[in-house]
Amino acid sequence: MTPRSLYRRIALAEVVTWALLLIGMFLKYVTHTTELGVRVFGLVHGVVFLAFCLVTLLLWVNQRWTAREGLLGLLSAVPPFLTVWWERRLERRGRLDGGWRLGRGGDTPATPAERLVAALLARPLVAVGVGVVAVLALTGVALLLGPPVGTQG
Repeated sequence: MTPRSLYRRIALAEVVTWALLLIGMFLKYVTHTTELGVRVFGLVHGVVFLAFCLVTLLLWVNQRWTAREGLLGLLSAVPPFLTVWWERRLERRGRLDGGWRLGRGGDTPATPAERLVAALLARPLVAVGVGVVAVLALTGVALLLGPPVGTQG
């Protein structure tokens, strides 16, 4: 999987989960029929949001994005549906071109962040495991802290 295809998939997943969460919010707050959509899709969206942020950090390092690009990438996950627009903007500007720069046979890592990314890319199954554990741990912390806004009604 190339950086481009990974980012496209996670950006699309983030948009889909935003849409599902908004539908759940409509059912809860407008029709007052059920809270289930918010409970289920809120959790799903939170998990995908965290995964998008981790993939953004990974690509920030691998693709040598500027600080502005990296921060805008992270912020694009906050408003609904912006991640796909952001991914397409990066695509048009050539910021997702190429393979894994820090993968096997690629550039020699120069910074601690590049060494971490290179180590993960050298062991894809370990990288997926680390990503899953990171998302689960961050989700657990988020669940302990509670919802992002006060509970209504």
